[in-house]
Amino acid sequence: MLYITLRQYEYVCAIGRHGSLSAASQRLNVSQPALSNALTRVESHLGYPLFSRRRGAPMALTPQGRRFIEKAEALLNRAALLEDSKQPLMGESRLRPGCFIDLAPFLLAQSLHHLRQALPDVVLTHGVETFEGLISGLIDGRFDFALTYDMGMDAGFSCAKLFDSTPRALLSIDHPLAGCRQVTLSDLAKYPLILSKEGLSAQHVLGLFRRKGLNPTVSHRAESLEIQRSLAAHGEGAGISYASPASGNSYDLVDLLNLPIADPEATESVVLARHGTGPTDSLIATAERVLIEGLKKK
Repeated sequence: MLYITLRQYEYVCAIGRHGSLSAASQRLNVSQPALSNALTRVESHLGYPLFSRRRGAPMALTPQGRRFIEKAEALLNRAALLEDSKQPLMGESRLRPGCFIDLAPFLLAQSLHHLRQALPDVVLTHGVETFEGLISGLIDGRFDFALTYDMGMDAGFSCAKLFDSTPRALLSIDHPLAGCRQVTLSDLAKYPLILSKEGLSAQHVLGLFRRKGLNPTVSHRAESLEIQRSLAAHGEGAGISYASPASGNSYDLVDLLNLPIADPEATESVVLARHGTGPTDSLIATAERVLIEGLKKK
């Protein structure tokens, strides 16, 4: 027995697309009470809210609401296609992985490759963000899961560790530390630093120094990893990055040293994170298993 009618699906999807009862009402030429009643009946049957409602704020989809509406729109599309047998039925499953901006050049392409091989009928739409962008995207449902570092997330997130990442010091070939095989935070604190402009990343690195009672000087905050590498190669300071290619020169082809930072407490985990600590739907669970198996370093 169908407890939710196609009309109710249509009404709820319209509210989701247009962001309010009034806008959906004008679009469908249906009264607002009719839309509100349909939404109440659907949410009552499902047992969870599709929208967050705050006085004075527009209606916003919850993560469950976003997934429900995607599936409801797919159902409505299939129903429409059934009335026109000349049109092929399209796939309806969709995944939205996110990736931290500095990790994206190293992990995003191979992640999409693993997912396409394991889930060929699923539509993938990815996003690359800062830490703050990933966290907000996971909370509001723009991303189903994200590849990131294990920082900036509270107990409301589930994190599966993929591997540990050791930070690297990026130095010009004539830097005073250039003859070392590895360096420590104490070594680096004596020289100007080049940090990422991304707030949480810079705070994390500076926190490592401060926990050791060190107060380094920051000479630059770079907008991207390649700018950081170029500044370091030209002697503007010592860059510190958890994600850095093994290449021996910067983007503008200046020689660059890439030395491990030996302090064990500086090691950070790369994780597959999602919002929520309970079970997730089967498609997301399958995608998580695929990525954990494909990206974990043995």
